[in-house]
Amino acid sequence: MTEHAPLELERFLPYRLSILSNRISQAIARDYQSRFDLSMTEWRVMAVLARFDSQGLSASDVAARTEMDKVAVSRALARLVAARRVARRTHNGDKRRSVLRLTATGWKVHDAVAPLARTHERELLAMLGDDERDALMRVLDKLAPV
Repeated sequence: MTEHAPLELERFLPYRLSILSNRISQAIARDYQSRFDLSMTEWRVMAVLARFDSQGLSASDVAARTEMDKVAVSRALARLVAARRVARRTHNGDKRRSVLRLTATGWKVHDAVAPLARTHERELLAMLGDDERDALMRVLDKLAPV
């Protein structure tokens, strides 16, 4: 008979980080999904486009910066373009490369959602002491440098 060694998921770091990330993201998403008909993926795409607005990112750039699946990013962008929250233009006349930017409508949504996200972050970090927050940031910087 073969011995099995089941993985204790509740103690497995990647699993715990994934669960924590999902909980936090879903809590924030509840605030903007109903108000703005905006999915979590769409918000992340918008946030990245806002952050790097001066550069004008392509869909591949967005996928790389968010580390999300290219298909998910493409679907999110299609919805955002259809909702006129994102504009897609050709890059210097090169039809093979498009540049994405938030529209005025997209910026309005971004500017309403970003404070909600920051509030959730503050509330989450308020559960930690100063030393714990500093330690958390050092660990995150070490495990996932930005």
